[in-house]
Amino acid sequence: MASARVFVAVFVLLMLGGRTGSVHDGPLLLLVSFDGFRYDYLDRSPDRVQLPCLSYLIQTGVRAKWVHNTFVTFTFPNHFSLVTGLHAESHGIVANNMYDPDLNEQFHMYKNNEPRWWDGAEPIWITNQRHGGRSGVLNWPGMEVRFNGSLPFRSLSEFNDSIPYEHRIETMIEWFTDEENPINLGVLYFEEPDEVGHLYGPDSPELDRALEMIDRTVEYLVELLQSAGLFERMNLIITSDHGMAETSEDRVIELDRYLDPSTYLWVDTTPVTAIWPLAHGVDREYIFAALDDAHPHLKVYYKEDIPAQYHYRHNRRIMPVIAVADPGWTIVQNISTANIIKGNHGYNNSYLPMNPLFVAHGPAFRTNLLSEPFNNVDIYPLMCHILAIEPLPNNGSIENTASIVEMKRWWSPSPRSMSGIAGTLGLLLMLVGCIAGCGYYSQKREQPPGRHFHYSVIGYEMEDYSLGEPLVDAKRDREV
Repeated sequence: MASARVFVAVFVLLMLGGRTGSVHDGPLLLLVSFDGFRYDYLDRSPDRVQLPCLSYLIQTGVRAKWVHNTFVTFTFPNHFSLVTGLHAESHGIVANNMYDPDLNEQFHMYKNNEPRWWDGAEPIWITNQRHGGRSGVLNWPGMEVRFNGSLPFRSLSEFNDSIPYEHRIETMIEWFTDEENPINLGVLYFEEPDEVGHLYGPDSPELDRALEMIDRTVEYLVELLQSAGLFERMNLIITSDHGMAETSEDRVIELDRYLDPSTYLWVDTTPVTAIWPLAHGVDREYIFAALDDAHPHLKVYYKEDIPAQYHYRHNRRIMPVIAVADPGWTIVQNISTANIIKGNHGYNNSYLPMNPLFVAHGPAFRTNLLSEPFNNVDIYPLMCHILAIEPLPNNGSIENTASIVEMKRWWSPSPRSMSGIAGTLGLLLMLVGCIAGCGYYSQKREQPPGRHFHYSVIGYEMEDYSLGEPLVDAKRDREV
């Protein structure tokens, strides 16, 4: 009788194409960003900060020494580079705050979700859906934007930094395990440790506590993935947009000493100042002459003279004059009205403290590997490789991350079809076993995954850390 029940159950599963659960049957990928997580935060002394969960993922997965991010090292440009594989000049989100001379409008982060600001690039969550997948995006910049009329399959209606971190994780796991329409790609954003780094500085005790909170957040994510039976299947990438540098009230460059503020539009502020001449008779040559050699810690460029390695020339939203402060220095208009914070980013991306972390774990990745640095635009083709989807033209290369992946080739068959074929064959063999009177399947079909790593969640109030900035990114037509 029991054998007959097993026979019927396996037959039904066989007729359903081999699906034994509600989880998507292709490769699974979860991209997580912790804003402002500098690469060397991972190397702080255990006497200073304890990061057991991140250490576990590194030991059983991959860590890059660091990631070369995109100039300018701000939140919006780099988060969009991560999901498009394009430098800022190519995708068009060139700063957190921008001016578009063709639109004659300004963009302020978190306030512009109109597609016209974003229509130069397509993020991976849309590409994944065009290839038959389902994407879930939570608080990532660009989440609310319609790209060619399309939104993520699962997302929030608007950015909401008041959602506790653990609730964000629970929501993402629910999307991956939805009974009817599970996602295969998740994109998840957290504000910290960026805000704490700004307020207290990257070397502060407050930053150390924020790092331990982040480790507990990752711990909770791993625990829920384990509980859902997803940990062994999930390809998890944890990265960030930029690092953080110490700043000081003693290191300030005051523009009012050199320029009348009525003569220009201060499009983006510090530490990369973007200037659009305003007053009649004031042109870019006047602005450049006033700032060039004005301060020993300020480098001033005409747009076309910005160093080629910055990849920051060829877009109309890059202003005619760009002034870049040296690391640790702050640009203000007037010191009397300025708020000098204790940590900042945006500096030259060749300055190592600007570079973020990269940690990855899952079946697509090698184990216990410390890799050489690569570019953040290389993460996009890596993710497309994992999902077995064709990437759009981009500035990255899969070759730059080939050493960290377990399988260094594109999956030519559809992962859905291969999974279905494998599942069907497996069920067919079990069906034959049932016919032969074997009850083995009925005893073993609930066997858990082979490796478990159990965590006990440490209590924490995520609301205490819902301080930070979110992100957004997009691509714009390149200039001819």
